[in-house]
Amino acid sequence: MPGMSRKAAIALAASASVALLATACTGQADSGASDDAAKETTLDFWHAWSAPAEVKAVKDLVAGFEKAHPNIQVNVVGNMTDDKINQALRTGGGKAPDVISSFTTNSVGKFCSSGALVDLNPFFEKSGIDPEKTFPKAMNEYTQFEGNRCAVPLLGDAYGLYYNKTAFEKAGITSPPKTWSEFEKVAEKLTIPQGNTYKQLGFMPNYHGWETTTEHYLGQFSPTYFDKDGTSNVGKDPAFEKAFTMQKKLVDALGGYRKLETYRSRLGDEWGPKHPFHTGQVAMQLDGEWRLGMALDTKPEFEIGVAPLPVPDDQADQYGKGYITGTIAGVAATSTKQNAAWELVKYMTTDTDAVVNFSNAIHNVPSTLAALKSPNLKYDPRFKTFLEIAADPNSTTAPASVNGGVYLTTIQEFGYDYESGEATDLKAGLKKTAEQIDTDIAQAK
Repeated sequence: MPGMSRKAAIALAASASVALLATACTGQADSGASDDAAKETTLDFWHAWSAPAEVKAVKDLVAGFEKAHPNIQVNVVGNMTDDKINQALRTGGGKAPDVISSFTTNSVGKFCSSGALVDLNPFFEKSGIDPEKTFPKAMNEYTQFEGNRCAVPLLGDAYGLYYNKTAFEKAGITSPPKTWSEFEKVAEKLTIPQGNTYKQLGFMPNYHGWETTTEHYLGQFSPTYFDKDGTSNVGKDPAFEKAFTMQKKLVDALGGYRKLETYRSRLGDEWGPKHPFHTGQVAMQLDGEWRLGMALDTKPEFEIGVAPLPVPDDQADQYGKGYITGTIAGVAATSTKQNAAWELVKYMTTDTDAVVNFSNAIHNVPSTLAALKSPNLKYDPRFKTFLEIAADPNSTTAPASVNGGVYLTTIQEFGYDYESGEATDLKAGLKKTAEQIDTDIAQAK
């Protein structure tokens, strides 16, 4: 869907722009917010969606809230970038939003630690809602930092494996691979060389290859990014070494970094109709739930299959898990209407019918356990794979950090060096990466 492209583009920019908040809004709100949510009031809600269908879906969501709370009116402002939201949260004032929604989870650590968004734990307690029983495990994790729950999931994204069923049949492959060793064999079998390039590539493993980022691969290995004391675990947890080794092995098995990069440079972009999975130039694709609709819209000349991503061979019993991220919502610390703002956030993120209807309209994964099971969800049968990934307790996410997603960028940068052969000592590289992460975090505090 169109909104998803912005999520990918905004994620890195958000990590940097949210740094503006470091010196702002040092106070934390609690359930002692002074406004009366039962009185007539008006809230300002800023969100990032801009496509006509998405904007309508948000308006419909808010209309449902206003019907349930006739005393609260909501001014909805769309197409608000994280830069604009961050600036407004920093400065406050009468024109600042009371409620915000952001496409990226990478900013949660900064939002929480700076106090830009209020801690919602007291509001949940006052409302008698248990977040751990309400939201999928990974979503519950990525909306808090060091015990501060300053955000709430507002629909989610789950990553899985798309595959060309027609190509599978031609290659005599009867089912999608479940482990990485199986995946390597299938990817090689699906690869059809053509001179110095490919007629068909089984899978594009390179880290520049349309969602094949380090964190998406790592999600299948269930790594522990940080120790209990907040120190980077990248150089200690074997999961990181296993993930990098697996990816590099794929790169080498499918033709090597240079050959793959040359092929990739001639293929379509991630968000256009000429995406190489749509055209059949790549037979398998690591991607999010939105890819199904985008691929079907191009009317491909093959049948699309959807499955969970493979898992490490020694974690075969956890097949079905995946990497989870999504949109978040929160209440501005500068708002003087925090109780009323909470009512809006609570409705959008915990009311089952509201979540289901919004999911049906936006085509993202529902963000509550109840909504994931709702019979009112409308979706292509293949979309169920992503619902199951989201609900799987073994699914993972990247944890919040005080400096946003900087640590993920650092890991990704090492990934580029290692897959290309510029870095050859994996253990030393991971140790150096961990040291850089610790340095960056120390400087951000």
